[in-house]
Amino acid sequence: MTAPPSVPVGVILAGGQATRMGGGDKALLSLGDATILDSVIARLAPQVGALALNANGEAARFACLGLPVIPDPIEGFAGPLAGVLAGLDWAAGEGDETIVTVAGDTPFFPRDLVARLQAEAAGMTHPLVLAATPRGVEETKSMSAGGRVRHPTFGLWPVGLRDDLRAALEGGVRKVVQWTEKHAGREALFEDADAFFNVNTPEDLERARRRAGA
Repeated sequence: MTAPPSVPVGVILAGGQATRMGGGDKALLSLGDATILDSVIARLAPQVGALALNANGEAARFACLGLPVIPDPIEGFAGPLAGVLAGLDWAAGEGDETIVTVAGDTPFFPRDLVARLQAEAAGMTHPLVLAATPRGVEETKSMSAGGRVRHPTFGLWPVGLRDDLRAALEGGVRKVVQWTEKHAGREALFEDADAFFNVNTPEDLERARRRAGA
């Protein structure tokens, strides 16, 4: 009988510059009685064994959360792959085998995210799976070969490939799928595209507040 997958640790990616929101930490913006980040933590914490926050700059601003704050190991805002590497390095130090990443500005992601990613990774030597949704009518995001919309900040990542990822980043790789496809990464399909709605603009924030209030 195949052993069940080990429980991964969770890493919240909040290392972006939030340029379309005027800079700052958009994850700390209010959403009802809490913040966007509070909502993200509440959804992810029950699904993982431990949590860390990937963020750059002064870590003290997140002190009230009581979470490890891990900065990008690659300078110059190298994108989400740098946050993934930060999470893999942290997990390696904790003795963990896999991490699941989520975006810090996406408060409504699925409550079964981790289970679905792990199920799709069955049989993989290095579990590497990204979340995906069906294509929308006017979808403009990058598409996979199967006609799905990939959500590259939501994924299952193996600690065993962290040195390979580090080398790729140092070699200039920035696109998530450029690296995952090299390692035959898979996709876990989620039917609800709205589950991965993220806050990029002030208009998005108002939409998220209406949804949270409802």
